[in-house]
Amino acid sequence: MPRRAATVPLALPVRRPGVAAGPWLYAALRDAILGGQLRPGGRLPATRDLAGQAGVARGTVVQVFEQLAAEGYTAGAVGRGTFVSEVLPDDLLRAAPGPAAPHASEARARRLSRFARRARAFPGNSERPMRAFRANQPALDLFPVALWARLASRRLRQSTARQLLGCGPNGHKALQRAVADYLRGARGVRCVPAQVVITSGTQEALDLAARLFVDAGDRVVLEEPGYTGARLAFAAHGARIAGQRVDDEGMQVPRRAGARAKLAYVTPAHQFPLGTAMSLPRRLALLEWARAEGAMIVEDDYDSEYRFAGRPVPALQGLDLHGVTCFTGSFSKVLFPSLRLGYLVVPGDLVDAAAAIKSVTTRHPPVLDQLVLADFLEGGHFARHVRRMREVYAERLGVLLGAARAELAGLLDVSPIEAGLQTSGWLPPGVDGARASEAAAAHDVETMALSRFARGAMPRDGLQLGFAAVDPVEIRRGVTALARALTPLVDAVRKRSR
Repeated sequence: MPRRAATVPLALPVRRPGVAAGPWLYAALRDAILGGQLRPGGRLPATRDLAGQAGVARGTVVQVFEQLAAEGYTAGAVGRGTFVSEVLPDDLLRAAPGPAAPHASEARARRLSRFARRARAFPGNSERPMRAFRANQPALDLFPVALWARLASRRLRQSTARQLLGCGPNGHKALQRAVADYLRGARGVRCVPAQVVITSGTQEALDLAARLFVDAGDRVVLEEPGYTGARLAFAAHGARIAGQRVDDEGMQVPRRAGARAKLAYVTPAHQFPLGTAMSLPRRLALLEWARAEGAMIVEDDYDSEYRFAGRPVPALQGLDLHGVTCFTGSFSKVLFPSLRLGYLVVPGDLVDAAAAIKSVTTRHPPVLDQLVLADFLEGGHFARHVRRMREVYAERLGVLLGAARAELAGLLDVSPIEAGLQTSGWLPPGVDGARASEAAAAHDVETMALSRFARGAMPRDGLQLGFAAVDPVEIRRGVTALARALTPLVDAVRKRSR
C-alpha cells in the first residue's frame, strides 16, 4: 500500500480586523505554498481541522480549497485529502534564469551585419535640469499642454475601428493633407498631400532618404561643419562622406568630380550649426549642380519657422524645376521632442518607392498622435503657437546678444543670427572649443564645440549656444559664468603668442 503524505503543520498569520475570512485564508495558504512552508506533494489539513484552527466556518475553508485547486495550487483525491501540486502555476509563469552573459571573446565572434558594424549611437535629449545654453530644444514649459490634452482626449473618444486598425505606410491622410497645406503656405514647398511621407522625426526621414538613394560606396556630400545625425545616418548605409565647406552664403557648391555624388544634404534656411542662410544664387547653383550631376538633394528645414527678422526664406525645394529635391522637417523641435513626428516630401514618382520601404521597416507612426497633430495644425493652434514662440525666442536672443556684448567681448564673438533655436560664437584663434566647453561645464554652463560637428580641423573653433529653452535670468547667469570660464583659456593663448 503506498505511503500517504503527512499532513504539514500550518502556522497562520494574524487576521487583521476588518479583513474578510475567505480572502485572508486564501492569501495565507497561497503564501505558504509559494514560500515553501507547504511543499509540493504535502497534504493540507482537513477542512474541519483547518476551520477550527483558523476560527472560520468550514464552508469558507471548502471555498478557499476550491479556488486554490481551480488556480492549480492544489489537487484533491477522494478519500485521501488535498495536496500541494507538484508543479505550481507561478513556476510556469516565472521565466527560467537565462544563461550568463557571454565573455568578450564570445561576443567578438558574433557575425553582425555590415550595417550594424557601421552604425554609431546618436545621443538623445538630456534629462538633466535646464541650464544655459542647452541647444536644439524649444521652451517646453510654454507649450500648451492642456490644449493638446483636450485634442488628444477628443480624438481618443471619437476613435473608430478603422483608425484603431492603422493607416497606410506613408501616413494618415488627414496629417498628410494638413502638412501639405502648411508647407505650401508657410514654406513655399511645391507638393500635394500624397507626396508627404510621415516619419517619426528627422532621423527616420534621413534613413528613408538613404534607403531610397544610397548604396554602400556611394558618395554623399554633407556640410562641413554640419549635422552629426545626418553623417551617422548616411555612414551607417555605407556612404562615402564628402565634406563641403560652409561660408557666409551657405554650403559651397561641389565641383564636378570623377566619382559622381549620389546625394547632397543641406540646411539652407538656417545652417546647422553656424546659423547662416544660403543665398539665392547659391541655391540656384546647387540645384543646377544636382541636375547636371544626376544627384538628389535632401533639404533639412529643421527650425526655419522661427525667423526673427523679415519673412521666412522660401524653401530650396520650391525653386526646384527638375524634381531633384526631397524636403524634410520635424515637429519635435517646434513643439516638443517626445512627439516623434516629422515628414519627408518626395517627388511624385517616388511616392510608391517610399511606401514600399516604409511598409517593410517602420510601417507608420502611431495614428492617434498623427490625428492630434492634424487637429493642432488645422485648428490654427500650430500657427498661434509659432507666433507666440517667435516673440519669446526673439526676446531671449536679444538678451543673449546684449549680455554677450557686455561680458564676452574678446572672449567669444556671438553671431547675430536671424532665425532658429540656437546661435554660434567664435573663439579667439588658438582657443580649443572642446577645452572651452569643458571649462564652461565646470561653471554649470552647457555648450558644444563647433569642431564637434566637423570631421576635419577647423580654421577657427567656436561654441554653439542655445537660447530658446533658457529664460532671460538663466541666460544672464550663463553669460557671466561663461566669461569666467573662458577668461583663463584666452589669457593663456595670448601669453603664448607674445
